[in-house]
Amino acid sequence: MALDLAIVPFHRRTHRLIASRHPTIGVFDDLVDPADAEAAMELESLTNDRLTGALGRLAAIPRADWAVGQTGATLAMAAFLHPSPGGGRFNSDGLGAWYASCDPDTAIDETLYHHTRRLRASDVGFPATIQMRELLSTPDCGLHDVRGRQGDRPELYDPDPTHYGGSQRFGEGLRRSRSDGILFDSVRRSGGQNVAIFRPRLLVPVIQGDHYTYSWDGSGRHTVSRLTNVA
Repeated sequence: MALDLAIVPFHRRTHRLIASRHPTIGVFDDLVDPADAEAAMELESLTNDRLTGALGRLAAIPRADWAVGQTGATLAMAAFLHPSPGGGRFNSDGLGAWYASCDPDTAIDETLYHHTRRLRASDVGFPATIQMRELLSTPDCGLHDVRGRQGDRPELYDPDPTHYGGSQRFGEGLRRSRSDGILFDSVRRSGGQNVAIFRPRLLVPVIQGDHYTYSWDGSGRHTVSRLTNVA
């Protein structure tokens, strides 16, 4: 499956945008021992049903790959423990992955697409406003390079998220083979590049960058504003 793919060295700043409602720190930032982090999650799950499924996913990540005791460790782990319903391009909903872009404009276009799609399908609909927070990470790893493979591997680049089955099988196969992740072209922004990282420890430290507001009018047309002086 991946024998014809090059593994390229990757060490550069990446940009991930998440909704600002998510907490900035948590259990994995403060506890260095993975066993302590797991125990803390088990205690919290007694009063937080959302963590029940996360505990099962935590067990699916080799402890050597956990991000603990560093800035942004909880944010890194959350991407794996709380996957999107249906999964992402290269992961199933059984275990998440860290998706980020190599430049902020691509990160904006990627997230705008998915938020717009969800709003169109929801009862809330338009108009709508979402505040986003930028997460900056500089992984130092080797990534399976599928850039420029739209012609011979079209299943990896299907623009419809309901047709991610082929790319998810591909990505999960690489994860099982202990791949660090995938470097791929963006289908939302021409010339943009993205990464999907499969090991949380490669991501830390994760630091906060800019804040943005995504706004949609009643017809679904969007505007993006970068915020300054946001604590």
